[in-house]
Amino acid sequence: MSMRVQVIIEEEEAARFKSQAHKESKSLSAWLREAGKRMLEMNQREQPLTEPGALRVFFQECNEREQGSEPDWEGHKILILEGFQSGKRP
Repeated sequence: MSMRVQVIIEEEEAARFKSQAHKESKSLSAWLREAGKRMLEMNQREQPLTEPGALRVFFQECNEREQGSEPDWEGHKILILEGFQSGKRP
């Protein structure tokens, strides 16, 4: 069963949503539904790191994603000093 929902948003925001929906060849209603579903999916994929097993999985995924090894503290200090001495600013 379908249900009608009223959403209160600023005019400028509504215009931006409507413009994006038009760019994607969708109605505003369809675009908002999909945006809401994407948010739910994102939130469901994120695991809370309150369990030791979830924490282990998180660090394992990080290790698999990263390349090389992180320098030790002495290596960090050398990089910082070289950057400072070169006079380059971020």
